[in-house]
Amino acid sequence: MSIARAGVARSKSQIQVSRTGTSAARPLAVSSHPSIKASPAPLPRDQILLGDCVAEINRLPEASIDLVFADPPYNLQLENTLSRPDQSVVDAVDDDWDKFSSFAEYDRFTREWLTAVRRVMKPDATIFVIGSYHNIFRVGTILQDLGFWILNDIVWRKNNPMPNFRGRRFTNAHETMIWASRSAAAKNYTFNYEALKAGNEDCQVRSDWLLPICTGGERLKDENGRKTHPTQKPESLLTRVLLSASNKGDVVLDPFFGSGTTGAVARRLGRSFIGTERDPVYAKAARARIDAVTPLPDNALAIAPTKRSEPRVAFASVVEAGLIAPGAVLTDEKRRHSAVVRADGAIGLGQIVGSIHKMGALAQGLPACNGWTFWHVERDGKLESIDALRSIMRSNMKDAAE
Repeated sequence: MSIARAGVARSKSQIQVSRTGTSAARPLAVSSHPSIKASPAPLPRDQILLGDCVAEINRLPEASIDLVFADPPYNLQLENTLSRPDQSVVDAVDDDWDKFSSFAEYDRFTREWLTAVRRVMKPDATIFVIGSYHNIFRVGTILQDLGFWILNDIVWRKNNPMPNFRGRRFTNAHETMIWASRSAAAKNYTFNYEALKAGNEDCQVRSDWLLPICTGGERLKDENGRKTHPTQKPESLLTRVLLSASNKGDVVLDPFFGSGTTGAVARRLGRSFIGTERDPVYAKAARARIDAVTPLPDNALAIAPTKRSEPRVAFASVVEAGLIAPGAVLTDEKRRHSAVVRADGAIGLGQIVGSIHKMGALAQGLPACNGWTFWHVERDGKLESIDALRSIMRSNMKDAAE
């Protein structure tokens, strides 16, 4: 893994603020002959591309990225030095890369990098963009204008936020992430619902995440003990993002790579990353950080198949396999309704015959019902969900395939 340089690297003090535009360095090698087409460049997996984010992303192949995490400049508009009550100076974000001359400039910058990112996203890829009240509403508007489809807004609630020293506002204790698909047509985007629920005491994971800010040994510092990057995100945040919306082997793009949290977490979780970063100091620190990460073993990353991904099993197949006999009586868990299993895989509810789903809905007076979980059969004096019979069928199908 390496840092791919776009031109001659300059020291941090020499870096000029260049929002977007085509970098003159590392031009694309394209033949001028109309009958010769250049071969697509290989995807630079696990590399940090040093240069302007838009120029570097425009060099990537179209529809090649599975997930994007973007932590763009917040445009904090800090004009004066911040001091604590004891008059010590707050190490706030006052770098040139976070300064824009106007909201219009910031909007143009946002529109350009989002357009570049959207081109390289696969049709079912998704993007997370994190921000504060300074910028996230503007980013959300532009996302929608460009055709992205917002799936959730997620509140990262910090359990150790920086206090408001002047006492003129509420303590800013959260940041907001927008999670969006490439378009409204994307229906098969990755969302590891079952895995997240299993790790959350079998409860759905909510859109408010209580996580600490980056502190202690996780915080990168230079030789003078100062923070390497002022807005380093905690690995716990990126871990949840990647586990939620990507799978092992996926490619994750971070347009504002900074201290490399996305890359470090991606390496640990068996994902590939591509980062763009124009500051060679940040890129060097990120590279060293990522190289020190030990990937987790495969058995710690394997995600159990979801019910949606498992093979479809018809109730008739369960009957044909002899797992339940024609004439058996099905009942709901509270024994309020009963139906008879027919030889053709349908069930009879009184004089009415239909599928396990339609008969379950009819029994309850509902428009729909999951018959697999509604109907039960008595075995050894105990009620057993017929879904257990479907699981046996799927296990047999898996064994036969092997």
